[in-house]
Amino acid sequence: MQEMPSPQAPQALAGVRVLDLSRVLAGPWCTQTLADLGADVIKIERPGSGDDTRAWGPPYLKDADGRDTTEAAYFLGANRNKRSLAVDLATSEGQAIVRRLAGQVDVLVENFKVGDLARYGLDAQSLLAEHPGLVICSITGFGQTGPYAERAGYDYAVQGMGGLMSVTGERDDLPGGGPQKVGVAVADLFTGMYATVAILAALRHRDATGQGQVIDMALLDTQLAMLANLGSNYLCSGKVPGRMGNAHQNIVPYQVFEASDGHLILAVGNDRQFAKFCDVAGRPAWAADVRFATNSERVRHREVLVPLLEEVIRQRPRAEWLTALEAAKVPCGSINGIDEALNDPQARSRGAVVAVDHPLTPALRLVASPMKLSATPVQYRLAPPLLGQHSDELLREAGCSVEEITNWRASGVIA
Repeated sequence: MQEMPSPQAPQALAGVRVLDLSRVLAGPWCTQTLADLGADVIKIERPGSGDDTRAWGPPYLKDADGRDTTEAAYFLGANRNKRSLAVDLATSEGQAIVRRLAGQVDVLVENFKVGDLARYGLDAQSLLAEHPGLVICSITGFGQTGPYAERAGYDYAVQGMGGLMSVTGERDDLPGGGPQKVGVAVADLFTGMYATVAILAALRHRDATGQGQVIDMALLDTQLAMLANLGSNYLCSGKVPGRMGNAHQNIVPYQVFEASDGHLILAVGNDRQFAKFCDVAGRPAWAADVRFATNSERVRHREVLVPLLEEVIRQRPRAEWLTALEAAKVPCGSINGIDEALNDPQARSRGAVVAVDHPLTPALRLVASPMKLSATPVQYRLAPPLLGQHSDELLREAGCSVEEITNWRASGVIA
């Protein structure tokens, strides 16, 4: 597991404060990234239930005695390094609390339906009029404009609408063919990451000019951008890409193959690597064959070459192939389960899993941040919070009196 950096180590976003009115994944993924980099993130949650993902289990965190708690693993994966304030936005007092906090932060992140926050006086226009240096990031399914702006947006639907499922899954002419979603919510996750980049850019602009701004992030916009080379393929050729299973649209051989005792990935990225593969396979003539000598010809002759590769790879065990290909510097790899992936020697050496102290268990294990900064390393200061764990603390910091806090708690405004 990853060693903890010194608590005295500087953090890149130390001093930046974020008011997080988001829930589920895209927004929390963004704010967790900001928090990992040192921002003080205040997570606003509904009293009683909190972020929807608190209930998205099992699995749930187990306490020190091995019993299930009410903390869902889903929530734990996207909410570390944050403090939780449970406040009822349906009340005028709750709205006033959040408006007060909005004047004490640098960034506000929200994923309410378009127009919803205006009911609470927390819409971007109202907040920027009062706090012109505030950076506001709104995350929705389809953005603040356009014919779909009023629709609720979910990762699964956006993967379908945004073209991803049309290129994910086995070819339609093969067994098991048909559309497939990606195994994790990539539209949410990419939107969260793009939102993070946009917020950092907006903060740089704010620091230079004093001017805040509104960032309009949409899952569908992000999903379309994520099409990357496939979107470009279509725009350049007019040909609609289809599902290719585990094969690559533009590179051959770049797919899964079956060895004598299991599967492996062969990811040949250039002609020199293909020639090395041919030597390892004992088929050097293939590298000189005009049909296979260049990647463009291998793509054109995919249906001829791939069966030849399948036949020869099937003749040896997986470990023998991987050892020989790695020695020859031919890109390849095994196909690991998540348990194998997180316990791989490389993952372990890179600190892919980190342990943090949680109120309900002494060592909560989480997947670590991939960001490795030499001067301002990521720090794991806080475990994912219990619902309302920091309500009193945050309200005191905001200048609220003990009497106010006591009255709000008694009336259910906070929890």
